[in-house]
Amino acid sequence: MYYVSTRNKLLDFTPAQAIAQGLSREGGLFLPAALPKLPGSALESMKNMNYQQRAVYIMSLYLTHFSTAELTSFAAKAYGPEKFDTQEVVPVRKVDGNTYCLELWHGPTCAFKDLALQMLPHLLTASMRKNHDNRTVCILVATSGDTGKAAMEGFRDVEQTRILVFYPKDGVSEVQALQMCTQEGQNVGVCSVVGNFDDAQTGVKELFSDEALREELAGVNTILSSANSINWGRVLPQIVYYVSAYCDLMKMGEIAEGDAINVCVPTGNFGNILAAYYAREMGLPIQKLICASNSNNVLTDFLTTGTYDRNRPFFNTISPSMDILISSNLERLLFALSDGNDAQVAEYMKRLKEDGCYSVDKKMLERLQKTFAAGCADEGQTRETIGRMWREKHYLIDTHSAVAFHVLEQYRAQTGDETPTVVASTASPFKFCDAVLEAIGVEERSTGAGLLDQLSEVTGVPTPRPLAGLRDKEIRFSGWVQKDQMKAVVRGFNR
Repeated sequence: MYYVSTRNKLLDFTPAQAIAQGLSREGGLFLPAALPKLPGSALESMKNMNYQQRAVYIMSLYLTHFSTAELTSFAAKAYGPEKFDTQEVVPVRKVDGNTYCLELWHGPTCAFKDLALQMLPHLLTASMRKNHDNRTVCILVATSGDTGKAAMEGFRDVEQTRILVFYPKDGVSEVQALQMCTQEGQNVGVCSVVGNFDDAQTGVKELFSDEALREELAGVNTILSSANSINWGRVLPQIVYYVSAYCDLMKMGEIAEGDAINVCVPTGNFGNILAAYYAREMGLPIQKLICASNSNNVLTDFLTTGTYDRNRPFFNTISPSMDILISSNLERLLFALSDGNDAQVAEYMKRLKEDGCYSVDKKMLERLQKTFAAGCADEGQTRETIGRMWREKHYLIDTHSAVAFHVLEQYRAQTGDETPTVVASTASPFKFCDAVLEAIGVEERSTGAGLLDQLSEVTGVPTPRPLAGLRDKEIRFSGWVQKDQMKAVVRGFNR
Protein backbone atom coordinates (compact mmCIF):
# COMPACT_ATOMS: atom_id res chain seq x y z
CA MET A 1 0.00 0.00 0.00
CA TYR A 2 1.18 3.50 -0.85
CA TYR A 3 0.28 6.91 0.54
CA VAL A 4 -0.56 10.19 -1.14
CA SER A 5 -0.90 13.79 -0.03
CA THR A 6 -4.27 15.51 0.29
CA ARG A 7 -2.85 18.35 -1.81
CA ASN A 8 -0.91 16.32 -4.38
CA LYS A 9 -2.09 12.76 -5.06
CA LEU A 10 0.45 12.29 -7.86
CA LEU A 11 3.22 11.85 -5.29
CA ASP A 12 3.29 8.45 -3.64
CA PHE A 13 5.11 7.33 -0.53
CA THR A 14 5.70 4.09 1.30
CA PRO A 15 4.17 3.82 4.79
CA ALA A 16 7.64 4.31 6.28
CA GLN A 17 8.22 7.48 4.26
CA ALA A 18 4.82 8.92 5.18
CA ILE A 19 5.27 8.22 8.91
CA ALA A 20 8.85 9.51 9.06
CA GLN A 21 8.07 12.71 7.16
CA GLY A 22 4.83 13.41 9.06
CA LEU A 23 3.59 16.23 6.82
CA SER A 24 3.90 16.55 3.06
CA ARG A 25 6.22 19.33 1.91
CA GLU A 26 3.42 21.35 0.27
CA GLY A 27 1.47 21.25 3.54
CA GLY A 28 -0.83 18.35 2.73
CA LEU A 29 -1.56 15.37 4.96
CA PHE A 30 -0.66 11.79 4.09
CA LEU A 31 -3.33 9.12 3.77
CA PRO A 32 -3.67 5.75 2.02
CA ALA A 33 -4.15 5.88 -1.75
CA ALA A 34 -7.03 3.43 -1.15
CA LEU A 35 -8.59 2.25 2.10
CA PRO A 36 -8.41 -1.49 2.78
CA LYS A 37 -11.61 -3.39 3.50
CA LEU A 38 -12.21 -5.77 6.38
CA PRO A 39 -12.34 -9.38 5.15
CA GLY A 40 -15.75 -10.99 5.57
CA SER A 41 -14.64 -13.07 8.54
CA ALA A 42 -12.65 -10.30 10.23
CA LEU A 43 -14.98 -9.34 13.08
CA GLU A 44 -15.69 -12.93 14.07
CA SER A 45 -11.95 -13.68 13.89
CA MET A 46 -11.08 -10.72 16.10
CA LYS A 47 -13.89 -11.26 18.62
CA ASN A 48 -11.80 -13.52 20.85
CA MET A 49 -8.47 -11.80 20.22
CA ASN A 50 -6.86 -9.56 22.82
CA TYR A 51 -6.31 -5.89 22.05
CA GLN A 52 -2.69 -6.37 20.96
CA GLN A 53 -3.72 -9.00 18.42
CA ARG A 54 -6.52 -6.81 17.08
CA ALA A 55 -4.04 -3.96 16.65
CA VAL A 56 -1.74 -6.16 14.59
CA TYR A 57 -4.67 -7.40 12.47
CA ILE A 58 -5.91 -3.90 11.58
CA MET A 59 -2.56 -2.15 11.24
CA SER A 60 -1.14 -4.86 8.98
CA LEU A 61 -3.82 -3.96 6.41
CA TYR A 62 -2.30 -0.46 6.16
CA LEU A 63 1.39 -1.09 6.82
CA THR A 64 2.17 -3.54 4.06
CA HIS A 65 5.89 -2.78 4.27
CA PHE A 66 6.02 -3.89 7.92
CA SER A 67 6.16 -7.56 8.91
CA THR A 68 3.66 -9.24 11.23
CA ALA A 69 6.54 -10.00 13.58
CA GLU A 70 7.45 -6.30 13.74
CA LEU A 71 3.89 -5.19 14.43
CA THR A 72 3.42 -7.94 17.04
CA SER A 73 6.51 -6.73 18.86
CA PHE A 74 5.37 -3.10 18.70
CA ALA A 75 1.88 -3.94 20.01
CA ALA A 76 3.27 -5.96 22.92
CA LYS A 77 5.51 -3.05 23.95
CA ALA A 78 2.89 -0.33 23.39
CA TYR A 79 -0.12 -1.98 25.06
CA GLY A 80 1.39 -4.25 27.71
CA PRO A 81 0.48 -4.31 31.43
CA GLU A 82 3.36 -2.01 32.34
CA LYS A 83 1.71 0.68 30.20
CA PHE A 84 -2.04 0.13 30.73
CA ASP A 85 -3.79 -0.51 34.02
CA THR A 86 -6.38 -2.92 32.62
CA GLN A 87 -5.98 -6.11 30.61
CA GLU A 88 -8.62 -4.97 28.10
CA VAL A 89 -6.55 -1.82 27.35
CA VAL A 90 -9.73 -0.02 26.15
CA PRO A 91 -12.62 -1.49 28.17
CA VAL A 92 -16.23 -1.01 27.06
CA ARG A 93 -18.56 -0.16 29.98
CA LYS A 94 -22.33 -0.43 29.70
CA VAL A 95 -23.91 2.83 30.91
CA ASP A 96 -27.56 1.97 30.23
CA GLY A 97 -29.65 -0.19 27.94
CA ASN A 98 -28.25 1.10 24.64
CA THR A 99 -25.34 3.33 25.65
CA TYR A 100 -21.78 2.17 26.10
CA CYS A 101 -18.64 4.03 27.13
CA LEU A 102 -15.33 3.22 25.46
CA GLU A 103 -12.77 4.12 28.14
CA LEU A 104 -9.69 5.31 26.29
CA TRP A 105 -7.81 6.64 29.31
CA HIS A 106 -6.22 3.65 31.02
CA GLY A 107 -2.72 4.37 29.67
CA PRO A 108 0.35 6.08 31.12
CA THR A 109 -0.95 9.66 30.73
CA CYS A 110 -4.67 8.92 31.31
CA ALA A 111 -5.87 10.18 27.93
CA PHE A 112 -6.87 8.61 24.62
CA LYS A 113 -3.72 9.92 22.96
CA ASP A 114 -1.81 7.09 24.66
CA LEU A 115 -3.34 4.55 22.29
CA ALA A 116 -1.55 6.18 19.37
CA LEU A 117 1.46 7.69 21.08
CA GLN A 118 2.63 4.49 22.72
CA MET A 119 2.69 2.96 19.24
CA LEU A 120 4.07 5.88 17.19
CA PRO A 121 7.67 5.79 18.55
CA HIS A 122 7.99 2.17 17.40
CA LEU A 123 6.52 2.99 13.99
CA LEU A 124 8.71 6.06 13.57
CA THR A 125 12.04 4.51 14.55
CA ALA A 126 11.29 1.43 12.42
CA SER A 127 10.39 3.75 9.52
CA MET A 128 13.73 5.51 9.82
CA ARG A 129 15.52 2.18 9.62
CA LYS A 130 13.48 1.13 6.59
CA ASN A 131 14.35 4.43 4.94
CA HIS A 132 18.06 3.84 5.72
CA ASP A 133 18.08 7.19 7.45
CA ASN A 134 20.43 7.67 10.41
CA ARG A 135 19.54 11.30 11.10
CA THR A 136 18.07 12.47 14.39
CA VAL A 137 14.33 13.12 14.26
CA CYS A 138 13.15 16.25 16.02
CA ILE A 139 9.46 15.81 16.73
CA LEU A 140 7.49 19.03 16.98
CA VAL A 141 4.16 18.89 18.80
CA ALA A 142 1.41 21.43 19.28
CA THR A 143 -0.92 20.35 22.06
CA SER A 144 -4.22 21.46 23.49
CA GLY A 145 -3.35 19.55 26.64
CA ASP A 146 -3.15 15.78 26.20
CA THR A 147 -1.09 15.11 23.06
CA GLY A 148 2.01 16.80 24.47
CA LYS A 149 2.29 14.68 27.59
CA ALA A 150 1.38 11.47 25.76
CA ALA A 151 3.93 12.16 23.02
CA MET A 152 6.71 12.93 25.48
CA GLU A 153 5.93 9.83 27.49
CA GLY A 154 6.05 7.76 24.33
CA PHE A 155 9.27 9.26 22.97
CA ARG A 156 11.06 9.75 26.28
CA ASP A 157 14.73 8.75 25.82
CA VAL A 158 13.99 6.93 22.55
CA GLU A 159 17.22 6.79 20.56
CA GLN A 160 17.58 8.97 17.48
CA THR A 161 14.75 11.26 18.58
CA ARG A 162 14.15 14.59 20.30
CA ILE A 163 10.71 15.93 21.10
CA LEU A 164 9.68 19.56 21.62
CA VAL A 165 6.15 20.41 22.78
CA PHE A 166 4.37 23.75 22.47
CA TYR A 167 1.14 24.34 24.42
CA PRO A 168 -1.10 27.41 24.85
CA LYS A 169 -0.11 29.45 27.90
CA ASP A 170 -3.06 29.52 30.35
CA GLY A 171 -5.02 27.24 27.98
CA VAL A 172 -4.70 23.83 29.70
CA SER A 173 -5.84 22.45 33.03
CA GLU A 174 -3.59 22.58 36.10
CA VAL A 175 -3.06 18.83 36.01
CA GLN A 176 -2.28 18.86 32.28
CA ALA A 177 0.30 21.62 32.81
CA LEU A 178 1.86 19.71 35.71
CA GLN A 179 2.10 16.58 33.60
CA MET A 180 3.99 18.37 30.85
CA CYS A 181 6.20 20.63 32.93
CA THR A 182 7.44 17.78 35.12
CA GLN A 183 8.14 15.43 32.20
CA GLU A 184 11.25 13.30 32.62
CA GLY A 185 13.67 12.40 29.82
CA GLN A 186 16.89 13.77 28.37
CA ASN A 187 15.47 14.33 24.89
CA VAL A 188 12.34 16.32 25.78
CA GLY A 189 11.53 20.01 25.80
CA VAL A 190 8.39 22.00 26.69
CA CYS A 191 7.48 25.62 26.00
CA SER A 192 4.18 27.46 26.32
CA VAL A 193 3.01 29.91 23.65
CA VAL A 194 1.08 33.11 24.28
CA GLY A 195 -2.25 32.56 22.54
CA ASN A 196 -4.48 29.57 21.97
CA PHE A 197 -3.98 26.08 20.54
CA ASP A 198 -4.58 27.27 16.99
CA ASP A 199 -1.67 29.69 17.37
CA ALA A 200 0.60 26.86 18.51
CA GLN A 201 -0.63 24.46 15.81
CA THR A 202 -0.32 27.04 13.02
CA GLY A 203 3.18 27.90 14.26
CA VAL A 204 4.25 24.25 14.12
CA LYS A 205 2.83 23.82 10.61
CA GLU A 206 4.73 26.89 9.44
CA LEU A 207 7.96 25.46 10.87
CA PHE A 208 7.47 22.30 8.81
CA SER A 209 7.27 24.30 5.59
CA ASP A 210 10.20 26.60 6.50
CA GLU A 211 12.89 25.73 3.93
CA ALA A 212 15.62 27.74 5.70
CA LEU A 213 14.99 25.96 9.00
CA ARG A 214 15.01 22.58 7.26
CA GLU A 215 18.41 23.34 5.70
CA GLU A 216 19.77 24.60 9.01
CA LEU A 217 18.73 21.42 10.79
CA ALA A 218 20.18 19.31 7.99
CA GLY A 219 23.52 20.84 8.93
CA VAL A 220 23.29 19.13 12.33
CA ASN A 221 21.98 15.85 10.81
CA THR A 222 18.41 16.46 12.01
CA ILE A 223 15.00 16.30 10.34
CA LEU A 224 11.59 17.42 11.55
CA SER A 225 8.64 15.11 12.07
CA SER A 226 5.32 15.31 13.85
CA ALA A 227 3.53 13.44 16.62
CA ASN A 228 0.32 15.42 16.14
CA SER A 229 -2.56 13.69 14.41
CA ILE A 230 -1.40 15.28 11.17
CA ASN A 231 0.99 12.27 11.18
CA TRP A 232 -0.67 9.15 9.74
CA GLY A 233 1.13 7.12 12.42
CA ARG A 234 -1.15 8.84 14.94
CA VAL A 235 -4.44 8.22 13.14
CA LEU A 236 -3.91 4.56 12.27
CA PRO A 237 -3.69 3.16 15.84
CA GLN A 238 -6.92 4.99 16.67
CA ILE A 239 -8.86 3.04 14.03
CA VAL A 240 -8.08 -0.09 16.05
CA TYR A 241 -10.07 0.83 19.14
CA TYR A 242 -13.33 1.39 17.29
CA VAL A 243 -13.04 -2.03 15.68
CA SER A 244 -12.08 -3.45 19.08
CA ALA A 245 -15.14 -1.88 20.74
CA TYR A 246 -17.45 -3.50 18.20
CA CYS A 247 -15.78 -6.88 18.75
CA ASP A 248 -16.17 -6.48 22.52
CA LEU A 249 -19.87 -5.68 22.15
CA MET A 250 -20.22 -8.89 20.14
CA LYS A 251 -18.30 -10.81 22.77
CA MET A 252 -20.47 -9.34 25.54
CA GLY A 253 -23.59 -10.48 23.70
CA GLU A 254 -24.84 -6.89 23.35
CA ILE A 255 -24.93 -7.01 19.54
CA ALA A 256 -24.69 -9.64 16.83
CA GLU A 257 -22.23 -9.45 13.98
CA GLY A 258 -23.55 -7.02 11.38
CA ASP A 259 -25.76 -5.04 13.79
CA ALA A 260 -25.45 -1.29 13.34
CA ILE A 261 -24.04 0.97 16.05
CA ASN A 262 -23.56 4.70 16.34
CA VAL A 263 -20.40 6.31 17.67
CA CYS A 264 -20.32 9.65 19.52
CA VAL A 265 -16.93 11.35 19.76
CA PRO A 266 -15.88 14.57 21.52
CA THR A 267 -13.40 16.16 19.14
CA GLY A 268 -11.65 19.41 18.30
CA ASN A 269 -8.94 18.53 15.79
CA PHE A 270 -11.15 15.89 14.14
CA GLY A 271 -8.56 13.10 14.37
CA ASN A 272 -10.44 10.87 16.80
CA ILE A 273 -13.71 10.87 14.88
CA LEU A 274 -11.83 10.60 11.58
CA ALA A 275 -10.44 7.28 12.81
CA ALA A 276 -14.02 6.11 13.40
CA TYR A 277 -14.89 7.24 9.86
CA TYR A 278 -12.07 5.14 8.45
CA ALA A 279 -13.25 2.14 10.48
CA ARG A 280 -16.71 2.67 8.97
CA GLU A 281 -15.29 2.89 5.44
CA MET A 282 -13.41 -0.35 6.04
CA GLY A 283 -16.74 -2.05 6.65
CA LEU A 284 -17.38 -1.71 10.38
CA PRO A 285 -21.21 -1.40 10.77
CA ILE A 286 -21.28 2.18 12.05
CA GLN A 287 -24.52 3.89 11.09
CA LYS A 288 -23.95 7.44 12.32
CA LEU A 289 -20.88 9.33 13.50
CA ILE A 290 -21.96 11.93 16.04
CA CYS A 291 -19.48 14.80 16.32
CA ALA A 292 -19.56 16.50 19.73
CA SER A 293 -18.11 20.00 20.22
CA ASN A 294 -17.89 22.40 23.14
CA SER A 295 -18.51 26.17 22.89
CA ASN A 296 -15.88 26.30 20.14
CA ASN A 297 -18.46 24.76 17.85
CA VAL A 298 -16.89 25.37 14.45
CA LEU A 299 -17.34 21.69 13.53
CA THR A 300 -21.01 21.67 14.55
CA ASP A 301 -21.66 24.61 12.26
CA PHE A 302 -19.67 23.08 9.41
CA LEU A 303 -21.45 19.74 9.53
CA THR A 304 -24.80 21.56 9.72
CA THR A 305 -24.29 24.20 7.03
CA GLY A 306 -21.30 23.16 4.92
CA THR A 307 -19.45 26.38 5.77
CA TYR A 308 -16.27 26.21 7.82
CA ASP A 309 -15.65 29.60 9.45
CA ARG A 310 -12.95 30.09 12.05
CA ASN A 311 -13.69 33.83 12.20
CA ARG A 312 -15.49 33.68 15.52
CA PRO A 313 -14.79 34.23 19.21
CA PHE A 314 -12.44 31.72 20.82
CA PHE A 315 -13.46 30.34 24.20
CA ASN A 316 -11.22 28.90 26.91
CA THR A 317 -13.44 26.15 28.30
CA ILE A 318 -13.41 23.43 30.95
CA SER A 319 -12.86 20.93 28.10
CA PRO A 320 -9.61 22.53 26.86
CA SER A 321 -8.46 19.69 24.61
CA MET A 322 -11.32 20.67 22.31
CA ASP A 323 -10.60 24.40 22.34
CA ILE A 324 -9.72 24.44 18.66
CA LEU A 325 -10.99 26.47 15.71
CA ILE A 326 -8.78 24.96 12.97
CA SER A 327 -9.49 21.24 12.78
CA SER A 328 -6.52 19.90 10.85
CA ASN A 329 -7.76 16.38 10.22
CA LEU A 330 -10.88 17.61 8.48
CA GLU A 331 -8.64 18.00 5.43
CA ARG A 332 -8.39 14.21 5.13
CA LEU A 333 -12.18 13.87 5.21
CA LEU A 334 -12.54 16.54 2.51
CA PHE A 335 -10.14 14.56 0.33
CA ALA A 336 -12.20 11.39 0.80
CA LEU A 337 -15.57 13.04 0.18
CA SER A 338 -14.31 14.85 -2.92
CA ASP A 339 -13.17 11.51 -4.34
CA GLY A 340 -9.54 12.50 -4.10
CA ASN A 341 -9.84 15.94 -5.68
CA ASP A 342 -6.55 17.31 -4.36
CA ALA A 343 -6.90 20.63 -6.21
CA GLN A 344 -10.25 21.25 -4.55
CA VAL A 345 -8.85 20.39 -1.13
CA ALA A 346 -5.85 22.66 -1.68
CA GLU A 347 -8.21 25.50 -2.62
CA TYR A 348 -10.29 24.96 0.54
CA MET A 349 -7.13 25.09 2.65
CA LYS A 350 -5.94 28.22 0.83
CA ARG A 351 -9.28 29.91 1.55
CA LEU A 352 -9.06 28.86 5.19
CA LYS A 353 -5.57 30.34 5.53
CA GLU A 354 -6.32 33.58 3.68
CA ASP A 355 -9.96 34.25 4.56
CA GLY A 356 -10.55 31.96 7.56
CA CYS A 357 -13.55 30.49 5.79
CA TYR A 358 -14.64 28.13 3.00
CA SER A 359 -17.86 26.44 1.90
CA VAL A 360 -18.26 23.01 0.34
CA ASP A 361 -20.66 22.32 -2.51
CA LYS A 362 -24.13 20.82 -2.12
CA LYS A 363 -23.01 17.32 -3.12
CA MET A 364 -20.30 17.19 -0.46
CA LEU A 365 -22.65 18.59 2.20
CA GLU A 366 -25.14 15.83 1.42
CA ARG A 367 -22.41 13.23 1.75
CA LEU A 368 -21.29 14.75 5.03
CA GLN A 369 -24.76 14.74 6.52
CA LYS A 370 -25.48 11.20 5.39
CA THR A 371 -22.65 9.98 7.64
CA PHE A 372 -22.26 12.64 10.34
CA ALA A 373 -24.49 14.29 12.90
CA ALA A 374 -23.25 17.12 15.10
CA GLY A 375 -24.04 18.98 18.28
CA CYS A 376 -22.39 21.04 20.98
CA ALA A 377 -22.51 21.63 24.72
CA ASP A 378 -21.84 24.87 26.58
CA GLU A 379 -20.18 25.05 29.99
CA GLY A 380 -23.40 24.77 31.96
CA GLN A 381 -24.55 21.75 29.99
CA THR A 382 -21.16 20.08 30.42
CA ARG A 383 -21.19 20.56 34.20
CA GLU A 384 -24.82 19.45 34.48
CA THR A 385 -24.03 16.22 32.58
CA ILE A 386 -21.08 15.39 34.85
CA GLY A 387 -23.19 15.98 37.95
CA ARG A 388 -26.15 13.98 36.66
CA MET A 389 -24.02 11.03 35.52
CA TRP A 390 -22.48 10.90 38.99
CA ARG A 391 -25.76 11.24 40.89
CA GLU A 392 -27.85 8.91 38.75
CA LYS A 393 -25.36 6.33 37.53
CA HIS A 394 -22.46 6.77 39.97
CA TYR A 395 -20.21 7.03 36.94
CA LEU A 396 -17.52 9.70 37.04
CA ILE A 397 -16.64 11.29 33.71
CA ASP A 398 -14.38 14.10 32.57
CA THR A 399 -15.42 17.32 30.88
CA HIS A 400 -14.80 16.10 27.31
CA SER A 401 -16.75 12.87 27.78
CA ALA A 402 -19.56 14.95 29.28
CA VAL A 403 -19.77 17.00 26.10
CA ALA A 404 -20.23 13.77 24.15
CA PHE A 405 -22.90 12.39 26.51
CA HIS A 406 -24.85 15.66 26.31
CA VAL A 407 -24.66 15.76 22.52
CA LEU A 408 -25.80 12.13 22.31
CA GLU A 409 -28.86 12.94 24.44
CA GLN A 410 -29.51 15.95 22.23
CA TYR A 411 -29.21 13.84 19.07
CA ARG A 412 -31.56 11.13 20.36
CA ALA A 413 -34.16 13.68 21.43
CA GLN A 414 -34.09 15.30 17.99
CA THR A 415 -34.06 12.14 15.88
CA GLY A 416 -35.55 9.35 18.00
CA ASP A 417 -32.59 7.19 16.94
CA GLU A 418 -32.07 4.60 19.68
CA THR A 419 -29.35 2.62 17.88
CA PRO A 420 -26.82 1.20 20.36
CA THR A 421 -24.17 3.90 20.72
CA VAL A 422 -20.56 3.88 21.83
CA VAL A 423 -19.36 7.11 23.46
CA ALA A 424 -15.62 7.70 23.24
CA SER A 425 -14.45 8.70 26.72
CA THR A 426 -11.21 10.50 26.00
CA ALA A 427 -9.69 11.34 29.38
CA SER A 428 -9.73 10.44 33.05
CA PRO A 429 -11.86 12.81 35.16
CA PHE A 430 -8.77 13.28 37.33
CA LYS A 431 -7.12 15.31 34.57
CA PHE A 432 -9.81 17.97 35.08
CA CYS A 433 -10.33 17.77 38.83
CA ASP A 434 -11.34 21.36 39.45
CA ALA A 435 -14.14 21.36 36.88
CA VAL A 436 -15.33 17.88 37.87
CA LEU A 437 -15.40 18.77 41.56
CA GLU A 438 -17.41 21.88 40.81
CA ALA A 439 -19.81 19.89 38.66
CA ILE A 440 -20.54 17.39 41.44
CA GLY A 441 -21.19 20.22 43.92
CA VAL A 442 -17.90 20.80 45.74
CA GLU A 443 -17.59 24.53 46.39
CA GLU A 444 -14.25 24.80 48.24
CA ARG A 445 -11.56 23.25 46.08
CA SER A 446 -7.84 22.69 46.45
CA THR A 447 -5.17 23.61 43.87
CA GLY A 448 -2.50 21.80 41.90
CA ALA A 449 -1.87 18.19 42.83
CA GLY A 450 -4.07 18.63 45.91
CA LEU A 451 -7.08 18.51 43.57
CA LEU A 452 -6.31 14.85 42.84
CA ASP A 453 -6.55 13.87 46.49
CA GLN A 454 -9.71 15.92 46.95
CA LEU A 455 -11.55 14.33 44.03
CA SER A 456 -10.60 10.86 45.22
CA GLU A 457 -11.72 11.59 48.79
CA VAL A 458 -15.06 13.06 47.72
CA THR A 459 -15.96 10.28 45.25
CA GLY A 460 -14.13 7.26 46.63
CA VAL A 461 -12.64 6.71 43.15
CA PRO A 462 -8.88 6.00 43.30
CA THR A 463 -6.55 8.49 41.63
CA PRO A 464 -4.91 6.87 38.59
CA ARG A 465 -1.36 5.90 39.44
CA PRO A 466 0.34 8.07 36.75
CA LEU A 467 -1.41 11.17 38.11
CA ALA A 468 -0.96 10.34 41.80
CA GLY A 469 2.80 10.59 41.34
CA LEU A 470 2.67 14.21 40.13
CA ARG A 471 2.75 15.70 43.62
CA ASP A 472 6.37 14.59 44.13
CA LYS A 473 7.73 15.69 40.77
CA GLU A 474 10.00 18.68 40.11
CA ILE A 475 8.98 21.40 37.65
CA ARG A 476 11.50 21.17 34.80
CA PHE A 477 10.01 23.54 32.21
CA SER A 478 8.51 26.97 32.79
CA GLY A 479 9.43 29.01 29.70
CA TRP A 480 7.00 30.80 27.40
CA VAL A 481 7.30 32.66 24.09
CA GLN A 482 5.28 34.61 21.57
CA LYS A 483 4.24 32.67 18.46
CA ASP A 484 6.86 34.39 16.29
CA GLN A 485 9.60 33.15 18.63
CA MET A 486 8.85 29.43 18.16
CA LYS A 487 11.48 29.08 15.42
CA ALA A 488 14.19 30.35 17.78
CA VAL A 489 13.10 27.78 20.37
CA VAL A 490 13.45 24.98 17.80
CA ARG A 491 16.91 26.22 16.82
CA GLY A 492 18.08 26.35 20.41
CA PHE A 493 16.64 22.92 21.18
CA ASN A 494 18.60 21.34 18.32
CA ARG A 495 22.00 22.90 18.91
